[in-house]
Amino acid sequence: MTGFVEKPEPAQVPGLVHLHTGKVRDLYRNEDGDLVMVATDRLSAFDWVLPTVIPDKGRVLTRLSLWWFELLEDLLPNHVISTEVPAGAPADWAGRTMICRSLRMLPVECVARGYLAGSGLAEYEESRTVCGLALPEGLENGSELPGSLFTPATKAAVGEHDENVDYEEVARRLGPETAAALRQSTLAAYDRARDIARERGIILADTKFEFGWDDNRTEDGEPVLTLADEVLTPDSSRFWPADQWQPGRSQPSFDKQYVRDWLDSAESGWDRTSEQPPPALPEAVVEATRSRYLEAYERLTGVPWS
Repeated sequence: MTGFVEKPEPAQVPGLVHLHTGKVRDLYRNEDGDLVMVATDRLSAFDWVLPTVIPDKGRVLTRLSLWWFELLEDLLPNHVISTEVPAGAPADWAGRTMICRSLRMLPVECVARGYLAGSGLAEYEESRTVCGLALPEGLENGSELPGSLFTPATKAAVGEHDENVDYEEVARRLGPETAAALRQSTLAAYDRARDIARERGIILADTKFEFGWDDNRTEDGEPVLTLADEVLTPDSSRFWPADQWQPGRSQPSFDKQYVRDWLDSAESGWDRTSEQPPPALPEAVVEATRSRYLEAYERLTGVPWS
């Protein structure tokens, strides 16, 4: 059993139709047909959306995504129209709302990896491959890869695992031209972001992007591949402090790993192999997690959080 411990009720806002309650984001459509994305303070771990929120998390994700969208704009168009809060919306939506173009979303998580971690590490230890791509012997947890890899996954519903697939499977499902465009765009964005993060003392180990077709923005009569959702946040990426990087072990990180570690500890009293939902997080764990999100934002952007 997985999913929401306590699924929230969507806000009722004049002129908006609620479309979806995700792990972190709530999605609405306005009267113009645009999407209204609201980043909440919810946190997911081990396929559960936890009952405890992390204050300011949604605003961090929104600000950081907007910062990256601007830095990548010359490489890839994005779906953001504005950050104006719709009339009649809850006051808490300020700073966490993006009005976005409605796209035909592609059903693939476009993952780029520059370092060995997570599911990539697990596959490598078993077969010396990641998503079917052969890698050299001698790599270990946290090792830098010989080059950036496109390692896609299928998108899963709340409470289910994304499933890694090889490039050939993406080409089979979406067509070779679309698969090639996704790979090129994903690696171009990752390489740009990796270099920017490195200049700020942060290793971008891996990240995932989502893309869709914008039918209202065309090139030679064809819809434009457009970057969507969130980008390069601690929720969608592994950020490691460069000065603490040490292959052969789990790396310190600017994300929710602190929460995962606590849930896995004896202190939590939770057995994640059981059917019981996870417990509420202690205040100390909440604050430590919040501080990691804020530090990632401040170190990347160079702007103090306020």
